[in-house]
Amino acid sequence: MRVVGVIPARFNSARFTGKVLADLGGKPVVRHVWENAKKSKLLEDLIIATDSDQVIDAAKAFGAKAVYTSPDQPSGTDRLLEVINPMEVEVVVNIQGDEPMVRPEMIDELAGAVLEGEGVYMATLAKRIEDAEEIGNPNVVKVTSDKNGFALYFSRSIIPYRRSDSLPRYFKHLGLYAYTKDFLFEFANFPKSHLETAEGLEQLRVLENGYKIKVVETKFDTIGIDTPEDLQKAKSAMGV
Repeated sequence: MRVVGVIPARFNSARFTGKVLADLGGKPVVRHVWENAKKSKLLEDLIIATDSDQVIDAAKAFGAKAVYTSPDQPSGTDRLLEVINPMEVEVVVNIQGDEPMVRPEMIDELAGAVLEGEGVYMATLAKRIEDAEEIGNPNVVKVTSDKNGFALYFSRSIIPYRRSDSLPRYFKHLGLYAYTKDFLFEFANFPKSHLETAEGLEQLRVLENGYKIKVVETKFDTIGIDTPEDLQKAKSAMGV
């Protein structure tokens, strides 16, 4: 297979336990993610990866393929690796299980960037920030890129800093990733980095080890469900 999508769906989230199964318009959050991802034109397989029997049962109820992964996995990336290790696949797309507004076009933009881009082994998404409140919000991760569209840095701080009267362009990082399978295993072997620890951002481990991340600008936005308040925001945005 060329492209596989994996939806890590951990049940015991620290800030909102069971969020992937929280009701959103009569469906669990993870079902919205799965139904939207299923519309992708490039995904040849789509798998929910979880540490929870409850998520397995829910996935089976709405017809999704789901696999049980070790509850000891420290991150969604490690859960991803456990799933794809035995698979023959070229590109893997990591689709967050708490992003009910993910669009199939976003998945295809990412997968296409890795499939078609020369020397691209990891890609992620960014959207231009239009809400001024998001610029200073540390929960909104910002990204700056070079002229070729590769990430220079990701931060919870405001980047770039506005020193003059000119208004910089600010971009919000959206937490979807595509990787070649080979690079994903290489990434997993990098030791946890200083910048990653400081910012709490796993992708900084890639930059600190001297590798590149392609940043694809998208016109679509999402709302990640990290708290009950986020769930209410998603309900309002989706009209459910």
